[in-house]
Amino acid sequence: MHKPIPPHAVFRHGAFTTFWLARIIGNVAIFMQGVALGWMVYATARLTMDEAESMFLVGMLGLAQFLPMFALTLVAGAFADRYDRRTILLCSSSVHWICSLAFTWIAWQPEPSLLLIYLVAALFGVGRAFAMPAGMAMIPTLIPPEILPGAIAWNTLGVQIGMIIGPWLGGILSAHAPVVANASASVLFFVSLLAVLRLMMYASVNTRPAAALQEQSRLTMIRDGLVHIWGSKAVFGAISLDLFAVLLGGVTALLPAYAKDVLDIGPEGFGQLRSVFALGAGSMTLLLALVPIRRRVGHWMLGGVAVYGAATLLFAVSRSELLSMLALMVAGAADSISVFVRQNLVQILTPDVMRGRVSAVSGLFISASNELGEFESGVAARFLGVVGAALFGGAGAIAVTVLWAKFFPDLRQADQLQPPRAA
Repeated sequence: MHKPIPPHAVFRHGAFTTFWLARIIGNVAIFMQGVALGWMVYATARLTMDEAESMFLVGMLGLAQFLPMFALTLVAGAFADRYDRRTILLCSSSVHWICSLAFTWIAWQPEPSLLLIYLVAALFGVGRAFAMPAGMAMIPTLIPPEILPGAIAWNTLGVQIGMIIGPWLGGILSAHAPVVANASASVLFFVSLLAVLRLMMYASVNTRPAAALQEQSRLTMIRDGLVHIWGSKAVFGAISLDLFAVLLGGVTALLPAYAKDVLDIGPEGFGQLRSVFALGAGSMTLLLALVPIRRRVGHWMLGGVAVYGAATLLFAVSRSELLSMLALMVAGAADSISVFVRQNLVQILTPDVMRGRVSAVSGLFISASNELGEFESGVAARFLGVVGAALFGGAGAIAVTVLWAKFFPDLRQADQLQPPRAA
């Protein structure tokens, strides 16, 4: 009889611990910078524009990052399966740091240039396009396969920690001065870069691609990855469910307007709104790391997305700061359940030689739901108003859940998070 695997077993492996720390620090910087940029764009635009037009410009930040990611994701996935994933992470981390220094310089100017912010955000999106598939595909190479679900949960928790601390710090520092928030983010990006350099010392981490992949063209590799995703309906259903649910239901881009014009809680309150979603998600992710879902994972994922939509509707109509934060916390907890199931299905049902390409598509869907979702929120706010856009998003997430439960029975019937047995 096998002994149960303790939740902290993943930290017995130095490569994973180093990767996890780099992940946390980098994500604190990303979300701190995101709050600083969002507030800076909104505040600058509000000097000459109304609420709806200003929200549209905030949404354009998401589009600026998404477009290069959309253009490069499939190529980045092929790179992650062909070259050393550590080197790709090192280059991407360097791009993030340089972009953060540029944002700091822009924030230092008396009149920040919105066009320049969008251009640097696009370059930042290039870095993220390559970092996502390389990072996700690397995780199974850092630990034994029997503790992969725990490693994925802890990795997700690392992102959630960044989402909790980053926006909170970003809100506080932005209230003092946006340049301080951006400068602090640049310091954290540099520390994360040093952690990735430390990861380069672990020789066991995917230092050489498979010989068969070296003989394939990148177009062939991309085609094979897309064929695999389409053929695995549970994987395709899971990543597309997250795409459309968060694309419609996300309210991140609406938070500056809610903080300033609906709830009247200022930049510090804006940072708290951004953090409380991650607080709910992080709490649930920690619970999943300690007590992972073992059965009926498809039902858990669909239920999580439905609750996410319902919580978004509650946030949309709330005029109480406390109730709004509670709704966002519930939405974050529900979202983390779907993230946990999706990431495990993607890793478990994908062979290592394809993990970079499949992770790239999954990362593209995540980015579309986040960055492109911010753009959708900005457009919806332009025509429906801020509250109307949030109501539309919550209802859309619930509708997507119902449709995916019907059209993806493989996802609905998914039971256990276990690799398929060898024949």
